[in-house]
Amino acid sequence: MFLALLLARAGIESVVLERRSRDYVEGRVRAGVLDRITVEVMGRLGLDARLRREGLPHAGTTVLFDGEACQIDFKTLTGSVVTVYGQSEVMKDVFDAAEERDLTIVFEAEDVRLNDVTSEQPYVTYRKDGAGFRIDCDFIAGCDGSHGISRSAIPQETLKTYERNYPFGWLGIMADVPPHPELIYCNHENGFALASMRSPHRSRCYLQYSLDERLEDWTDERFWDEFVRRLGPDAGAHVTRGPTFEKGIIPLRSFVAEPMRHGRLFLLGDAAHIVPPTGAKGMNLAVSDAVMLSEALEEAIRGGSQSALDAYSARALARVWKAERFSWWLTGMTHRFPEHGPMERRLQRAEFDYLRDSKTAQTAFAENYVGLPLA
Repeated sequence: MFLALLLARAGIESVVLERRSRDYVEGRVRAGVLDRITVEVMGRLGLDARLRREGLPHAGTTVLFDGEACQIDFKTLTGSVVTVYGQSEVMKDVFDAAEERDLTIVFEAEDVRLNDVTSEQPYVTYRKDGAGFRIDCDFIAGCDGSHGISRSAIPQETLKTYERNYPFGWLGIMADVPPHPELIYCNHENGFALASMRSPHRSRCYLQYSLDERLEDWTDERFWDEFVRRLGPDAGAHVTRGPTFEKGIIPLRSFVAEPMRHGRLFLLGDAAHIVPPTGAKGMNLAVSDAVMLSEALEEAIRGGSQSALDAYSARALARVWKAERFSWWLTGMTHRFPEHGPMERRLQRAEFDYLRDSKTAQTAFAENYVGLPLA
């Protein structure tokens, strides 16, 4: 949707095919922290009116290790902040804008197929309400996630993939209770915890979760007890308990596919890369892909030069790998791994101590968290 809106702003026509209904997409509970790049893009597209009213700017975060705190001041270290604003709210904003600007979106498109992607005349076929349709196009953007068809359209001998599956997940809840006033990442002997939010009256909280546990065993009472225990007495004293209305499991996985281009097919977002939710990079990284590809397509279509399209994959991947590194590093410092022993625990502690004591380390953390510049 960001790519379609950016292209429309440049006077370039596009068609968006969406497998699900609009209500389904807007109702999915997903990311909630926007970095400065995403906020800037929403402003450039005129999508930020509600974001400015309802988003919650955060000038920093706190990392806890066995109850000891390290505060990272984003604003002082980088001059930028992050904004808490749910991905579902972002989707409402982009769909409303698309409707106002007469963008073509086909919801509940079925049996989508990509054809002749390495030719100069690729086309896409799909079915809607039992009828078949064909779209002749100049370029195809594969924004259909990790289980979509776009990545599979690239031959296996061309595509190289890198993957790591973590031996735990996150148990996430939503509750209509005032959230903890800070974004807190916590490493406790029982595992990781994250205090986050969606609004001044809605809490979004997470616990590291063993893959052999059952979701139904986690009652609200058990969740809040463990959440407060991991935050410790000081931060835990600010937790407001209440009934949850959303409870689910988030797997942790790192994945990258190279290249992000095959002929006239370009991959974006989860179709090309997945990061653990630690560090809030997933949606933000997808938006930066959209910015890079929109710039390249505008140069090709309006300026007649293919150089930016030729450079798209390498340019996007350079930023992808930096985000992968940051999420991998932060996950490694804040989680308890079942294979770790006393040595690894002390090394985690040394990482935390260095972060706490080094302004340089805190600046590197802040730069990555608020969003690295687009190269």
